[in-house]
Amino acid sequence: MKRHFYLWHRWLGIGLCLLMVLWFFSGLVMLYVGYPKLTQREHLAQLPPLSAEGCCVPLSQALAASGEAQPPSAIRLSTVAGTPRYLLRYGPRSIAVDARSGERLEAAGEVDALAAARQFGGEQAMHYRGLVNEDAWSHSRALDGERPLHRVELENGTLLYISSRSGEVVRDASATERAWNWVGAWLHWLYPLRGGVLDRWWSDLVIYLALAATLMTLLGIIVGTLRWRLVRPYRSGSRSPYRGLARWHHIGGLLFGLLALTWIFSGLMSMNPWRLFDNATPLDISAYQGGELRAEAFPLPAGQALQVFQQHGLQPSELHWRLVGGRGYLLGIDAQGTSALLAMDGSAPLQRLPDAELLRAAQAIRPHDSPQVEQLTAYDFYYYARSEHSMLGHLERPLPILRVRFNDPAQTWLHLDPRSGAVLSQLDESRRGSRWLFSLLHSWDWLPLLQQRPLWDLWMWLASLGGLLICLSGSVLGWRRLRGRTRRPLPSAITGGTTP
Repeated sequence: MKRHFYLWHRWLGIGLCLLMVLWFFSGLVMLYVGYPKLTQREHLAQLPPLSAEGCCVPLSQALAASGEAQPPSAIRLSTVAGTPRYLLRYGPRSIAVDARSGERLEAAGEVDALAAARQFGGEQAMHYRGLVNEDAWSHSRALDGERPLHRVELENGTLLYISSRSGEVVRDASATERAWNWVGAWLHWLYPLRGGVLDRWWSDLVIYLALAATLMTLLGIIVGTLRWRLVRPYRSGSRSPYRGLARWHHIGGLLFGLLALTWIFSGLMSMNPWRLFDNATPLDISAYQGGELRAEAFPLPAGQALQVFQQHGLQPSELHWRLVGGRGYLLGIDAQGTSALLAMDGSAPLQRLPDAELLRAAQAIRPHDSPQVEQLTAYDFYYYARSEHSMLGHLERPLPILRVRFNDPAQTWLHLDPRSGAVLSQLDESRRGSRWLFSLLHSWDWLPLLQQRPLWDLWMWLASLGGLLICLSGSVLGWRRLRGRTRRPLPSAITGGTTP
């Protein structure tokens, strides 16, 4: 049995150690430079204040112009390419309606894309780089409803991606982000396999490569432990039978092998292999909204709402239509992210909704349940913020919020934002399991570390360098093994020679 452990570890290592070197190195890059995305802060910063003058056609007219029979899942008013537009979300698709004329934008062309880029980049020179369905910096499934995408390059090297459906800038990728991502996220997530003939198998390839690497690392720990003598040293006086680079590989594996195993295994879990973290019966939270986003629920015109906001010192750059427990609100957000809620009676804007109203809306999800409620005024293990460049750093994590725990079969938790009335996240048992098996083990986003930078950085660097020691030494040893086999002289029976 031991011999099989050695052989499996050796040949899996020969096949996978170089890949793991790339994973560890690119992971170090990702500590500081993430995959390009447009954050909420970046999105709001390029928006001018909405003007109440000449704004806007009634919401009912905008919904009718969409041509859709069903109500949208989200409605907002924003400035796109210098003009106010209603942006309606229908599943993954977005539809834009001119807020002044009430006409639907059928497709955004090159002129619209350049106008949107000019709004984003100011007076910089810019170059139109054509239309693309998907490229190295736009693999995210969140962009599927916006494709194909226009690309415009700004003078400072930033590449903007503009939706051909709404005309909005939906992604920005700076020159620095793109340069580092070639050896960062693009490499770490094996994106060289995306977009070509292997694209349809990309997910399976990542899963089974990570599974094989997990097995290889586990076998390495077993083999390394078996070969280390605690009681009776080897004849050389060493507790390891190896010399030179093999000794470094052995001792490095004993010191850092478990950390390497947790990283590879948690990377596997990030792919949600075989749908392990999919709940067969997720909690239906549609009742929280208390109705559909129809014009009848929002009698207050957008122009009048803007005037009320402005009278109370808020200059909204965007309006969002919200239903909470069947009551309509307009959420105004300015360029700095400051927000307020306006009820349909036009009374003074609210800084936050009363807890009782949020709980009433949440109770409608399971009327016969008695959920547990707590107010979070500080981050904890399941609700916390990450740096903007990190994978989930673009998600808003305001405080304080309400956490509502239901007694449904999946033991679902909802995080509710009193400032906007939004459901910030929905965590059931499987997603909380993913928090342990992926987020904690892979990113070490444990608050005592995250809140004590650079302690977190030192820990990640130490562990990553240990992993690199194991994998680099393993790659060299594997290369030597292969080179030795290719140089081994052929048996005399084959060569026709004689044995000495």
